[in-house]
Amino acid sequence: MKKLVLIIFFSFSFLLLSAQDNMDEALAYQYYQQGEFEKAAVLLEKLFNKTKNDSYFDLYFSSLIKVKKYTEAETILKKLIKQYPQKSQYAIALGRVYQENGRTADANKIFQEAINNTPKDENKFREMANAFYRFEAYDMAISAFLQGRKIFGDEQMFQFELLSIYRFKKDKQMLIQEYINVLASTPQLLPQAQGVLASVFEDNADYQLLQNALLKKIQKDPQTEVYTELLTWQYIQQQQYEMALRQLIAQDKRTKGDGNLLFSTAYTFVSNKAYTTAIKAYEYILTKGDENELYLAAKVALINAKYELAISGKYEKVAIQALADEYLEVLAKYGRSGQGLVALRKLANLQAYYLNDLKKAELTLESALQTSGISQSDVAQIKMDLGDIYVLTKQPWEAILAYEQVSKQFDNQPLGNEAKFRSARIFFYVGDFNYAKSQADVLKASTSQLIANDALNLSLLINDNLQSTNDSLALKMYADAEMLQFMNKPDQSLIKLDSINIAYSNNSLADDILMAKAKIFIKTSDISKAETMLKEIIANHHDSIWTDDALFILGDLYDKKLNNQEEAKKLFQQLMNDYPGSMFNAEARKRFRNIRGDNVGT
Repeated sequence: MKKLVLIIFFSFSFLLLSAQDNMDEALAYQYYQQGEFEKAAVLLEKLFNKTKNDSYFDLYFSSLIKVKKYTEAETILKKLIKQYPQKSQYAIALGRVYQENGRTADANKIFQEAINNTPKDENKFREMANAFYRFEAYDMAISAFLQGRKIFGDEQMFQFELLSIYRFKKDKQMLIQEYINVLASTPQLLPQAQGVLASVFEDNADYQLLQNALLKKIQKDPQTEVYTELLTWQYIQQQQYEMALRQLIAQDKRTKGDGNLLFSTAYTFVSNKAYTTAIKAYEYILTKGDENELYLAAKVALINAKYELAISGKYEKVAIQALADEYLEVLAKYGRSGQGLVALRKLANLQAYYLNDLKKAELTLESALQTSGISQSDVAQIKMDLGDIYVLTKQPWEAILAYEQVSKQFDNQPLGNEAKFRSARIFFYVGDFNYAKSQADVLKASTSQLIANDALNLSLLINDNLQSTNDSLALKMYADAEMLQFMNKPDQSLIKLDSINIAYSNNSLADDILMAKAKIFIKTSDISKAETMLKEIIANHHDSIWTDDALFILGDLYDKKLNNQEEAKKLFQQLMNDYPGSMFNAEARKRFRNIRGDNVGT
């Protein structure tokens, strides 16, 4: 019986002590979080002395530092170092005390001794570096990892730890060197390297650091393709597309490559509208001969790049005809399936909108529908293209029929919604504004943000300009101008737009006319006039449906066409601040942060 009583007594005592410890721990954390470090230190000292748990020590030591009890901390640490010489964190903590107390030389001496005395044990180096990191001695953490590399004779050790510290410190020079070191053995980290470097680089000088380091490395190690890829990325970030191309061609010649890297990068040139550079890239690939596996793809991509260049601004009919002939040559030689289908659609576009040969365009698209093995989505795209041709040939009901076939087959899908919007646009062109608005209202809830935004703009355009007979008649002229622009007759469209105010003064379409003209000027590469139109919308039409569009489009022009990144940044920031619900907001934020230098693709 006595034994049972004793067992119960000791068990109860243990529970009481355990409960007391838990209360002390909770209270200590509370004091620490509230900044009451004197009170926290008392409880943490008690808990550490009882348990020797280093998590309590870290907080206890930190509390002493916060209240500047350096002498007390030094005394405690010296005792701990004697008791546990193998625990490097106590020596590092003592160095921190000296550092905080202004004894920098003493601190550095202790830090270096701790590093030098670390045995050849990878985990010990990690523990030491982590201890430095916890006490914010980042340079010493770096020294610990570098010493580990030296002892093990392995320059690839501790890669990710060093990258993390260099990134945290924004040590651009060392971050560049470490990524160059890492990428040789781990080229799959290239996307990460690009994202991280973009996040810390602030100006052209930073990119120049990367360029210089890479050029030196490539001279020593020309066979490592990942260095060329990173250098190419650097040139593209700086919009130095010709330099990127030159480097890629040099690399391809040096390594006797197959052109794959050059071919994939050419897509980037096209997406950045560097069409001339892309054309040169594809032409170089074609010099490898038709036995090269990329020959056909490069041939088609070359013509497509020429197509994008031709339709991006003012054009000569002779050049367009030559381009159409190139499409016909490729189609005759390689057939109409696969990439040939894309070629057929682009050929029809040239015939309809640039060569004014609507009959040929219609026949081209009808022949595309006869292509064997064609997918249903391709059929839908071609039918919508045919619908557009019917609009040009003044067969609106045939066009509507083509659109409706697609919208029914792909109901509530992006293709179907696109077809519905094109149908609504026809009703707008022919002046049936109420029906066009009802169709647009349905599409405002589309899952495709672009279609939803276009539908919203069309609905608001109609709603805002049907308030009086004068406005309604002006809207009809505006619809005619839009139709002329759709037919790729920009000069006639501008004349019609300028005539609206003459025929119907004091109409409500001022902002709509400005935006329509701005889009025409951008398409015809008259950037200065487009800039004027967009500035007027921003300055004088704060409540317009087009103001957020104007801010983004003008910001884009300053960024990519006018080389004025500071003005672009201001416009993107204004858009984010004043129009948080705009569909352009996310892209504006990305572009703003990219210009500022802190974008990471995040």
